[in-house]
Amino acid sequence: MSNHTLKETAAVALSLLDLTNLKDDCTEAQIEALCARAQTPYGNSAAICIWPRFVAHARSILGSGHPVRIATVVNFPSGDMEVADVAAETREAIADGADEIDLVIPYRKFIAGSARAVTDMVAAVRAECGDAVLLKVILETGEIKDAAMIRRASELAIEAGADFIKTSTGKVSVNATLEAADIMLRAIRQSGRKVGFKPAGGIASVADAALYLSLAETIMAADWAMPSTFRFGASGVLNDILAVLSGTQSAPATAASY
Repeated sequence: MSNHTLKETAAVALSLLDLTNLKDDCTEAQIEALCARAQTPYGNSAAICIWPRFVAHARSILGSGHPVRIATVVNFPSGDMEVADVAAETREAIADGADEIDLVIPYRKFIAGSARAVTDMVAAVRAECGDAVLLKVILETGEIKDAAMIRRASELAIEAGADFIKTSTGKVSVNATLEAADIMLRAIRQSGRKVGFKPAGGIASVADAALYLSLAETIMAADWAMPSTFRFGASGVLNDILAVLSGTQSAPATAASY
């Protein structure tokens, strides 16, 4: 990849980035730093992705209608909560100012054979989100593993009203992979619906991001990836994006853990 192309990719990746802090020990000060980091000299990230307990604080910092959107997670990371509790968690997050909800499907129930568990959960959270709040549905593909099952989970999430399907929580041993991305993008294409895709976990460099963008172009279309159809969930990749855009990157970044 030429440096010119790398810079272009970095600029695109920045505009598609859900800058994430889902560390268990996250603090309000770290949320303030995240809000500041999301607004770079080269443009803003698409969103920040944070725990529900910090949504109101982030909204107080960013104000209403800010171009950096606030995403939060529900049924996260276990996927094991009751539907009514997840609906309530979603409702509260939206009341606190969340623009986007990243929902973990009950993937253990799905693996055990219950498609209905996925449909019921996604439909309930979709109802809470209405038309105004973006719903990203996390499949936890590294735990599902089986290609046909990843395909089925993608279809169920899309049918139940997902705006995006997302690979991973970033909290398990296997997170985003190109193999899972390929299956999920093909499911989106086959559905004929305007559904976005979000790889998350383990994307640490612009070179990593380029692989996913290239795959999306191959399966969907050359101009398909935009903030309304594609996001990266990552915490570390911004450093590499800024290094590339500022011309200070000295060596190819190596993928780090989430």
